[in-house]
Amino acid sequence: MQLNAPDRYHTATEIDTVAELIDIRGARVLELGCGAASTTRALVERLGAGEVVATEVDRIQHDKNLTISDMPGVRFVLGGAEAIDAPDRSFDAVFMFKSLHHVPAHAMDQALREIHRVLRPGGAALFSEPVYWGVFNELMRVIHDEKTVRQAAFDALRSAVDAGLFRAEAEVFIEVPGTYADWESFAGRFLSVTHTELDLDAARRERIRTAFEVHMTPTGAYFMKPHRIDLLRKGRS
Repeated sequence: MQLNAPDRYHTATEIDTVAELIDIRGARVLELGCGAASTTRALVERLGAGEVVATEVDRIQHDKNLTISDMPGVRFVLGGAEAIDAPDRSFDAVFMFKSLHHVPAHAMDQALREIHRVLRPGGAALFSEPVYWGVFNELMRVIHDEKTVRQAAFDALRSAVDAGLFRAEAEVFIEVPGTYADWESFAGRFLSVTHTELDLDAARRERIRTAFEVHMTPTGAYFMKPHRIDLLRKGRS
């Protein structure tokens, strides 16, 4: 397992990459840290998951998710990865899309033990994490520097493999294209979050805006966002 591999990137979306790595058609799936449920929808509508339990620790976002009425087979649950409210061996696959590094560092190992507990033998655990590298990361650092927590998330994954909880089956590095039409669309996506307390004063917001607008073109700001996707597998015994 590698924290970063600059020579191994290719352009892809997270969901397309997941589709290449794992077949979840008809599977019972757990998504931890579902956010606004865009990946939840893709797990059902594009990848054919039979049932999805989607958890979120941010109560504001969770309450918004509860108003979604067009995703049959999806159940939204308030809760974190370090204490999963589900029986042992009850899921075929577990997903965390850019959410492991949001688990408190002291609880990451416990979260991975919980994932191991709720997975059926032979089940898959897939983690997509942003990589601390590249132009887009330099912009995001101005908002919130995640170097320490991203390193902690990687260390926790590697420790879980070294401890024998999982077998590392695949590791893929992708750059996901991202386009923002203007400052307002970028700020709405990254500065108005409810899952993290950013505490931005006017001077800091202006600094972020200046850093963003360096990348503006007549048709918007375009970025390639680096991700590492790790597919782990629980043993069959």
